Amino acid sequence: MTSLPRSAPESPRTDDAQTRSPEPDQFSGYGWLVRVWVVVVVFALVALARSSHVSIPFRDVHGEIFRSRIAISLGLFALLSVIDASLRPGRKGWTVSRTIATLRERWTRQRLVLALGGLLAYHIVYFCYHNLKSWDAFNQVRDTMLLSWDRWLFFGHDPAVLLHHLLGQHIAAYVLMVIYESFSTIITVSFVASMVFPRRIRDGYVFIASAMWIWILGVGSYYLIPSLGPFHAAPQNFAGLPHTMIQDTQTHYMAQRAYFLAHPHATDAFQQVSAFASLHVGVTTVVLLMAHYYRFRRLTIAMVVFLFGTILATIYLGWHFALDDAAGLVIAWLAVSFGKLMIYPHGRPAPESAEPARSA
Repeated sequence: MTSLPRSAPESPRTDDAQTRSPEPDQFSGYGWLVRVWVVVVVFALVALARSSHVSIPFRDVHGEIFRSRIAISLGLFALLSVIDASLRPGRKGWTVSRTIATLRERWTRQRLVLALGGLLAYHIVYFCYHNLKSWDAFNQVRDTMLLSWDRWLFFGHDPAVLLHHLLGQHIAAYVLMVIYESFSTIITVSFVASMVFPRRIRDGYVFIASAMWIWILGVGSYYLIPSLGPFHAAPQNFAGLPHTMIQDTQTHYMAQRAYFLAHPHATDAFQQVSAFASLHVGVTTVVLLMAHYYRFRRLTIAMVVFLFGTILATIYLGWHFALDDAAGLVIAWLAVSFGKLMIYPHGRPAPESAEPARSA
């Protein structure tokens, strides 16, 4: 009897076949998509109700919140799609013709509509979030309460002052400033990438749904405990830090808030400062959990390091109380749990890696 080889060679697999193969579960049933848009519509109605209550319409001052961000997202979407298509040929090597062919095969009209629809859903929620955040200025701030809770947790000390003593007040200030300010770029690239790289577009929607929920839960926490942050409640704690763009932004936000409260019906009146919970921490944690969900091991490790740096930066620079960061971690976990439940209500193991396909 002829013995079999210890390991039979794999059957040949061409990248073209992989590109053209149907994506399982991609378009089978749209209940998950309906749930996404139900959340968008309900949240928009909540924002409309608040708008009516305060008698202030939705605003997109200078197009910075909605129009500009949509344009940036579309540009990123096109760029990342080309990068993805360029990497997929694997050993065959990159050529313009292969890239164009991959783009045509991968981006069917149906997939393109779903991807762009996901970006639109995210931006509508983000736009409503920012307007609700602006109107939170009418609520009485609770910074004194949060400051006292922080001091109780740290045995009578302010956590920011402890960090200043531990890390110093020069080099660390610049390093943490860079970490804090890089947040917007990382988030913008992350949610657009979730619509480009996953093999199944439905898996990409897990990120979109989770990102929607973190903004929804985040603005809810603003209304639960309105606050401005330690830089406003205890400015003396940050007087020893070098002057950077952080102080300029904080000053700008407070002037913006004062103008909004003095002239709430002015067409350019809009305010952007709220502290509890920290969405720098919350959204960063969502990206971390999604990196783990998509099985990006190295990215997960990098995001753990970035999250740790973000937590330090928010406290060190005076943007958030320690409790704000703890709350950010909690609502991030909730947001990802809700996001998974919306897209895969009956449960589903983590999807295959969302990295562009490469030859083995």
